[in-house]
This record gives sequence, C-alpha cells and structure tokens, in this order.
Amino acid sequence: MTFVSNLRNRERLVGTWVALSDPAIGEISAHLEFDAVVIDGEHSTNSIETLTEIARAVDAADTASDPGTIVRLSENDSTEIKRVLDAGVDGVMAPMIDTPEDARALVEATRYPPDGVRGVGFGRANEFGLAFPEYVDRANDELVTIAQIETESGLENVEEIVAVDGLDGLFVGPADLSAALGHFGETESDEFLAAVDRILEAGHAVDKPVATLAFEDEEIERWVDRGFDFVLAGVDIDYVKSGGRRAKAAFDDAIAERDE
Repeated sequence: MTFVSNLRNRERLVGTWVALSDPAIGEISAHLEFDAVVIDGEHSTNSIETLTEIARAVDAADTASDPGTIVRLSENDSTEIKRVLDAGVDGVMAPMIDTPEDARALVEATRYPPDGVRGVGFGRANEFGLAFPEYVDRANDELVTIAQIETESGLENVEEIVAVDGLDGLFVGPADLSAALGHFGETESDEFLAAVDRILEAGHAVDKPVATLAFEDEEIERWVDRGFDFVLAGVDIDYVKSGGRRAKAAFDDAIAERDE
C-alpha cells in the first residue's frame, strides 16, 4: 500500500514537517520511517529548487516505509501548483481554503484536461518526458489534494469544502485557526476544540481524512485521541531547538555538579 492509498483509506498515519531547506532533512526523515514528509513552501525559505531536492532526497532513501511527499503551497495558485507537481511530489496542501470554489480551483489545478487546468510539460514527475504517457494516464487519479481550514470562513464552509469532488482531505492549521478565533495558540480553548470537532465531523461524514500538526508529545496524544487520521508529529526546526536545549542543559548540569 502506498501513502496515497493509505491516506484515502483513512489509515492512521504519522508525518513530519520540513521547513529547513537542506535535502538531508528530508533524507533523515525518510530513514526515520515517517509515512509522509510535508515540505513547507509557505513559511520557509524553500524555493522550487530546494523543494525538488528535498523530494528527491526522500525518494532516494532506501526505506521500507516509502514515505509520501506533500508540499504545503505558499498560496492556492495554479501556476505554483503546476511547478510543484512537475517536481515529482505526491500531492499538495493549500493554505487558506475559505470556500468550496477555492477547493474546486485547487483540485482543478492538480488535474490535466479535461478534468482540470494543469499545464502539460516535462519534469521530474514524468522522468523528464521518458515516462510521459504513463504519468499523464495516472496522475489525475494518484495525486493528493488537501485543503487547509484555518479561517472563520473556512470553518463556516467546511462541510461544503470537504464535499468537493476530488479533494482528498482537510488539514487543521492550529496556529492560524486559533488566531482567527481570537485565541492565538490556545489549542485547548473550548472554542478552538469545538471548531476542531466540527472539522473532524465534516471530514469523517464523507469518509475523508483530517490532519493536523502537533508540536509537543502531549499534543500528539491529544489529537490522536480526538480522532485525527493523520498527525504531523513535529517540525524540523523544533527538533533542532529541543535537541539543542537538552544538550545545553546537560552540559550546564555537568558543570554545576563538577563545581559543587
């Protein structure tokens, strides 16, 4: 089973979030056997070149898990989507999806005509043209599209958004959604949890997975228990910070004990 089929079957999946631009981060993530690597193209310095190199590093890693690669776009833009998909990733996640029209535009941008408006060209996705006919035949069915629900408008329209044909799932953006609800970072507030439950219910009512991002171990457990199908368990930047803090604290403790 592939990441795409597991996601669509609503298997419980764990992923990681890559914001740093070094392909080694993607390669390490693959070797850690995450089900998916989400590469951030919105709040990062990643370019189309670095996104491609990270995806290539994930694919090249010799692992049993064969993780999927998803790019979080900077915006729901058909030109950006075309370039990202040509780079050979498994799908895209678009921020700030507020209406079903936004969701339909997202889906159409990932499909070749007559199902959509994706431009046709050679790229890594089709082995630079060497596997072009085979790729075009299957791409419309195999690429993943995920809509981020992170605004009041997106929340109000979530039932209509998730019902859009061809949309594979939803993603709760915890930072932006909590801010939009007036409770920035307060992911345990009653209003935020009610919003989360509405999004989960909307997705599951049409048998589509719902994902989110967790920064702490306690959040991972909380979101799994809440019913999320796909949890991104941390961000590479935070892994570096937390590891660095632990190492620095261990050194400080050792010095303090030595000087007693």
